[in-house]
Amino acid sequence: MIRPVRTFLLALALVSTAGPALAAACGSSAAGFAGWLEDFKRQAIASGISPGVVASAFAGVTYDSKVIYLDRHQGHFNLSFEQFVAKRAPPSTIALGRSKLQKNAALFAGIEKRYGVPGPILVAIWGLETGFGPNRGNMPVIRSLSTLAYDCRRAAYFRNELMSALKIIQRGDLSPSQMKGAWAGELGQTQFLASSYLKFAVDYDGNGHRDLINSSADALASTANYLKGYGWQRGGPWTEGSHNYEVLRQWNKAGVYVKTIAYFASKISG
Repeated sequence: MIRPVRTFLLALALVSTAGPALAAACGSSAAGFAGWLEDFKRQAIASGISPGVVASAFAGVTYDSKVIYLDRHQGHFNLSFEQFVAKRAPPSTIALGRSKLQKNAALFAGIEKRYGVPGPILVAIWGLETGFGPNRGNMPVIRSLSTLAYDCRRAAYFRNELMSALKIIQRGDLSPSQMKGAWAGELGQTQFLASSYLKFAVDYDGNGHRDLINSSADALASTANYLKGYGWQRGGPWTEGSHNYEVLRQWNKAGVYVKTIAYFASKISG
């Protein structure tokens, strides 16, 4: 029993006397954030992110205590289905969704032809996520993801998201200043996490950029590509118990959210 303790104490002593202190692997306050961020920058460059991208992405980035507060106070998924629908998909939103589907019929037909996902599903997700585009969030994504990647609660998960965000910048889809979104780093009109953006975003409008923030066509086609990637069956139902209903769970794990997507889509279908 003595050897492991002595080995630990020796290792601790070596760390404390080996020049500058190593940055903490994670933290629960702003105290160690700056040191951690410098370590992450070095890791990003070693992983192939250019020094220029790293410098521009992290310029002025600081710890955001608001993000931590919001992470700890997520209560909306505890609502019942009836409460959630009344809040997020009331009759006025359903009516607007039906109008969006009709006005953009050619766009949705083209997307369904390519990816197999029907317009009502895409409209439902679009409406629930951002009110059909305008409510995308205005928080700097790199700052939010850096804060969550440093925070101990889900550090590994958000470090992957932060690295994915840097790759989005490096391949030229968005600049750091354009990357503004929700508090947990979700981007665009249907709120993609950076890792999903990197994997599933498409340039549907053909302008040379996968821009899910400003291009509705890119955002909706990318959402269809995401669902196709998780096994959406062309022409199949999306009602509860179906294969496609289970695919929707890959979009959002919350049961009340998936049920609301299916409800919304059914209301505006046909």
